Amino acid sequence: MEQRQVGRSGLWVSRTALGTMTWGNDTSEEEAGQQLTAFLDAGGTFVDTADIYTGGQSERILGRLLRGAVRREDVVVGTKSGHTPGGYRPVDTSRRHLLASLDASLRRLQTDYVDLWQLHAFDPATPPEEALAAMEAAVAAGKARYVGAGSVEAWQFATLATWQRARPGRVPMVSAGSEYSLLNREADRALRPAAAASDAHLIAWAPLGRGVLSAKYRSGVPQDSRAAFSHMAGYVEPYLDEPGRRVVESVCTAAEGLGVPPLAVALSWARDQEGVAAAVVGPRTLSQLEEVLDVETVQLPPKIREALDDATSVPGH
Repeated sequence: MEQRQVGRSGLWVSRTALGTMTWGNDTSEEEAGQQLTAFLDAGGTFVDTADIYTGGQSERILGRLLRGAVRREDVVVGTKSGHTPGGYRPVDTSRRHLLASLDASLRRLQTDYVDLWQLHAFDPATPPEEALAAMEAAVAAGKARYVGAGSVEAWQFATLATWQRARPGRVPMVSAGSEYSLLNREADRALRPAAAASDAHLIAWAPLGRGVLSAKYRSGVPQDSRAAFSHMAGYVEPYLDEPGRRVVESVCTAAEGLGVPPLAVALSWARDQEGVAAAVVGPRTLSQLEEVLDVETVQLPPKIREALDDATSVPGH
């Protein structure tokens, strides 16, 4: 699997990342272990998690696997802090909360450091310089190797990145996370250019349009799909509309012409866009991950990429 540089940093990650949001809920620990082993065997390195995924269970499962099933040095671990679903406010990037959250993540992950530590959200109540000073302290203490941002708007990322670039020697923001797919190209409007201007790269999550671009919902809602689960239906349903259907049909037309699954077209489009370091897939099952790994080498011909760009372009972009 191709390894890519993240921004202008010394961090390299596999261009397809393994997302773990379902670990501990829809994905058992046994199947998570099978996924991680298959992913590493295929040349993958980058595993994405967060302190709030399944109440911390995602990190706990990954931590146990890092201590047993795989070698820590073979995995680029990325986690995130900032959301406080059980707190008195939904987001907290204060020095107090961030450093405590990172320490808690390290305990769950059973490791001394994370390779990429990201602000999971922008906190309007905390000065950006305070949050960034906490990240600097974590790097200085050896608890984080590189820093980035999770789901933030372009102006928020630009604020964070510019503050770090203002004085030589500060730890740069190397990545910006965003949902990004043929069904959601909002990052093209401003975030992807903002990241590029700051020598950072995009980490694209939900590159398969929350599963919709696999064409599994083309004829209805399968019983074993996310949209059939009450706790996940709301996540998928926004893309099960008429505009979404038209995009899926465009993907299917391209896939039929190339002789590959629709999943391959959607993943290749997002993963290989300029400025994208990695595309994060979140398979619930080993078989779903194997489908992703089976199409890892697919690359879209320029004409098909251009046609998909035209069919899904963001107005004004």
